[in-house]
Amino acid sequence: MDMKVIKSEAEHEAALTRIEGLMDANPDSPEEGELELLALLVEKYEGERCPINLPDPIAAVKFRMELEGLKPKDMVTYPGSQSKVSEVLNYKRPLSLTMIRALNQGLGIPAEVLLQDPGQNA
Repeated sequence: MDMKVIKSEAEHEAALTRIEGLMDANPDSPEEGELELLALLVEKYEGERCPINLPDPIAAVKFRMELEGLKPKDMVTYPGSQSKVSEVLNYKRPLSLTMIRALNQGLGIPAEVLLQDPGQNA
């Protein structure tokens, strides 16, 4: 495949098709090098044309709770009380800086996600 910056949807589709054909490339082979380069070109194209917004902070907290099997009562450690947990999860109380720090450190939710206003990317 001719390596160049991807500028159209047709070139993007062709690159994806070629990537699919290279997925079983042997390590340290020329095909693996081609795969890596194509992946970078596709990532650049998609990043410019299809940016992915950060998730809503409360949705991110709820998602992490689901992944970890946590219930609202398990979250008291982060916001500070059962009533605060309920208010935060129901969008009635904003996350404080203290809560953001605790959620970032305790659950590993990126600070840039938690610092957004809820509904900002809706």
